[in-house]
Amino acid sequence: MAQTNINIRMDEDLKKQFENFCSEVGMSMTTAFCIFAKTVVRQHRIPFEVSTESDPFYSAANMERLRRSAAQMERTGGTVHEIGEIEDDD
Repeated sequence: MAQTNINIRMDEDLKKQFENFCSEVGMSMTTAFCIFAKTVVRQHRIPFEVSTESDPFYSAANMERLRRSAAQMERTGGTVHEIGEIEDDD
């Protein structure tokens, strides 16, 4: 089977961590990406859950806070806060 190259851009620290992981389990990054690609093709899906639920930005509490903030901005025309004021608000 003919081979081809793929270029992937990622954060340098993430690459180092991924290289270390692959080394620890006895495979190259190329092998890991090929396993991922073969699994995607075989299952016709990404073989793990992709979700925003683990990101606290998308939590129900934060979404409600953002809605309240947007409503306040519309009512009052907005207020500028310093970073310390925002952090102390929680």
